[in-house]
Amino acid sequence: MFERPASGEKAVLVQLDLNQGELQERLGELKLLVESAGATVEAVVTGRRASPDPATFAGRGKVEEIASTLAAHGADLVVFNHALAPGQQRNLERALQCRVIDRTALILDIFALRARSHEGKLQVELAQLEHLSTRLVRGWTHLERQKGGIGLRGPGEKQLETDRRLLGVRVKMLKGRLAKTEKQRKVRRRGRERGNALSVSLVGYTNAGKSTLFNTLTKAGAYSADQLFATLDTTSRRLYVGEGGNVVLSDTVGFIRDLPHALVAAFHATLEETANADLLLHVVDSASEDREAQIDAVNQVLEEIGAGDVPQIMVFNKIDLTRASPAVNRDECGNITGVFLSAVTGEGVALLREALAETARETAAAEDAKRAAQE
Repeated sequence: MFERPASGEKAVLVQLDLNQGELQERLGELKLLVESAGATVEAVVTGRRASPDPATFAGRGKVEEIASTLAAHGADLVVFNHALAPGQQRNLERALQCRVIDRTALILDIFALRARSHEGKLQVELAQLEHLSTRLVRGWTHLERQKGGIGLRGPGEKQLETDRRLLGVRVKMLKGRLAKTEKQRKVRRRGRERGNALSVSLVGYTNAGKSTLFNTLTKAGAYSADQLFATLDTTSRRLYVGEGGNVVLSDTVGFIRDLPHALVAAFHATLEETANADLLLHVVDSASEDREAQIDAVNQVLEEIGAGDVPQIMVFNKIDLTRASPAVNRDECGNITGVFLSAVTGEGVALLREALAETARETAAAEDAKRAAQE
């Protein structure tokens, strides 16, 4: 098992062209992820394959190239911008004699760094353990040895079986704790529903500016930073929007392309806040050249968590970087579809408040009409 240095890991990145497209954007995002995890990028190894090699993902020749790159740069970590099977990861570590992680493990590591609340830490640990459960074999050099010796005699359970059993106990305990917090969350949600306040969730690609916009609107002081996954914990505040009354605005975790399924499953209680919202403000980094792919990635995750049918208003943020003017877009029926603004400078934020007020009034009128029809 390879020890992780306390700090200053030097990483070699591996990005293979498997005909998935957007290679430069994917590579740029991987660099940001690695830097967010606290490592420095020493070199990048690229290549093209029709399909992954079953044994090492990259193939023998490419593994030799990675090994020489590691030696040339004195690096101690290899990061694949792909999902590796447990066997592929083991074979790569044997061949390269250093730690090898894939995109899923990297994102899980960043989530572990960012988690602040008790619930967030529980969710991250659950996702990490479920990911680890298929890779336990990597950590042991004595897998085939039975327990034995003075004080260790007993049922003859293999070390790996013991570890899996203990891991299973821990996973069960975490799921129990998260179930309790989920019940508490549902009680709070019912309380808001009784208050008849429009429920609005901010969603979007990581680092699109959701938390900055949340703070600009609510003066909440929620943590925001120019980094990936700055926000993991859902924060909710009441926001007065004039004639529309109060709405409940929630800031949520950012999404990313190929978001690990283990994370989606572990964070389902947090993400449920989004699925149960009346309206989604889909925040887009309008200055990003990759914005269309980012929009698609967010919509894919929304579909996965059951929020695909929740009404959306697109919020095109960072117009201070694109020199666009504050504006509101409407469809042919007059419904608001988009707002252009800058959360940093405040330009266009008043337009978003007006859009929320209009939506809140229309939703309240529809609810009143529904109740009248039932009576």
